[in-house]
Amino acid sequence: MARAVLIGVVAVAAVVPLFAQMAAPEAPLPGVPDSSRVTAGTYRVDPYHTQVVWTVNHMGFTPLSGDLAASGGSLELDPARPETARVSVTFGMATMTTLVPSFTTHLLSADLFDVARHPTAQFTSTRVSVEGGQAKIVGDLTIRGVTRPVTLEARLFGAGFHPRNGKLNVGFSATARIRRSDFGINYAPTVGDEVDLRIHAAFEKVE
Repeated sequence: MARAVLIGVVAVAAVVPLFAQMAAPEAPLPGVPDSSRVTAGTYRVDPYHTQVVWTVNHMGFTPLSGDLAASGGSLELDPARPETARVSVTFGMATMTTLVPSFTTHLLSADLFDVARHPTAQFTSTRVSVEGGQAKIVGDLTIRGVTRPVTLEARLFGAGFHPRNGKLNVGFSATARIRRSDFGINYAPTVGDEVDLRIHAAFEKVE
């Protein structure tokens, strides 16, 4: 008898989650990668959801990563003429974080990013070319007061109306590769010079 009851309990425990899933289907996300949702105009950067994740080769042993957040910026975009798009984003270097507080502090020091003297980094586009769903965004990247050209490989991640404020939002993903030595960051030569960037950029349309 006890065994039968136990089997019954196990069966119910297995079936209940299944019915719960059937009764409560996942709600659709408000943003989808559909360029037809994007309208022409001016967009401002969403600083809460725009960030750069950097990764460098740490002495050939492991990848080493950190990230920093945007502090402002804008996007001029016309889906009918995507090649005319212009984007400029500023990043507050003091927002840089890693999983180790002491390492983060060192990154902000004069040895590396010298945030006291150079509190921001900035990317400003100079040329955009689009092919299919991909875009090459050529622009000027300024770090530590040094400006160098860089090319972003970008794609539309999603577009749609934000459920809280009803404003049109667009988001992009992009990648790039730079050399830290190009910006005067030569500390620790046994660490790789090439730095891979993954950019998550969110924008809200200005009314």
